[in-house]
Amino acid sequence: MNLSTTFLGQKFPNPIVLASGILGVTAAGMTNVIKNGCGAVTAKSLAVKPRPGHPNPTVISNEHYMINAVGLSGEGLENAEAEFAKYKKNCPKNPLIASVISMKMEGFEAVTKRVNQTKADLIEVNISCPNVEDEFGRSFAALPETAYEATKIVKANSELPVIIKISPNVTSIVEIAKAVEEGGADAVNMGNTLGPGMVIDTHFKKPVLANKMGGVSGPAIKPITVKNVWQISQSTNLPIIATGGILTGNDAVEMFLAGASLVGIGSGVYYRGIEIFQKVNDEIQEYMEKENVGEIKDLIGFAHQ
Repeated sequence: MNLSTTFLGQKFPNPIVLASGILGVTAAGMTNVIKNGCGAVTAKSLAVKPRPGHPNPTVISNEHYMINAVGLSGEGLENAEAEFAKYKKNCPKNPLIASVISMKMEGFEAVTKRVNQTKADLIEVNISCPNVEDEFGRSFAALPETAYEATKIVKANSELPVIIKISPNVTSIVEIAKAVEEGGADAVNMGNTLGPGMVIDTHFKKPVLANKMGGVSGPAIKPITVKNVWQISQSTNLPIIATGGILTGNDAVEMFLAGASLVGIGSGVYYRGIEIFQKVNDEIQEYMEKENVGEIKDLIGFAHQ
């Protein structure tokens, strides 16, 4: 049974990808993830220049969900370049996906050109962050027009294959997926956190997070991810990274059957420890042996047949 797979021309030793925002800041952290069984890593979302985040507390979790309002903090691509180079020296066979952001539409050109100068193998464009140009605070992923425009700008300025990270917080995920496909996306990451949500401390009688609201992740959102992956797979020709609620090998297999080629794990590190990557790989392997499945590609989209 073979867990290796190919995605956008890159060989992945296994189909598990570290999701952006979790342990993807330093070369040492990303290398440690690989040593613990991950096939590839996505670095934390970066702009060209450093960005401050929200004040603490930024994360709250329980057995059902995690809510975070970190605020897209980051050291900036100029500072991350050295960490990318160190990571690729340590892990030459494990693809590095650079996640980038821009708060303004015109900023996508500069951030794309800058990330193409790094050692990244693929670029993931997080269009789910707040759009400060919009009076309602909508992300670029909220409307097909802005999703298309952002994708088109990035594709026009990138030599690297482009993955667009879209949001579950839309009326029609199919409409958004088709828009980024038309804009030239090579693949999509489905997706980002759900919400935003809020938790109120009943003792202090105030919201727990300093930002009051935050994105919801963890096991509770898995059914939403499965549905979205299914619909994107049916309506587009885009390869898919499924991210959201994956804790077990069975969860990953569910995503493959719905149409995903890779699965992203982020919040799962909280629930099962850094060992989650190897555990999920082992559980996928057990499933494939039991079901007599030879390769990951044999599972992709099988539920649609």
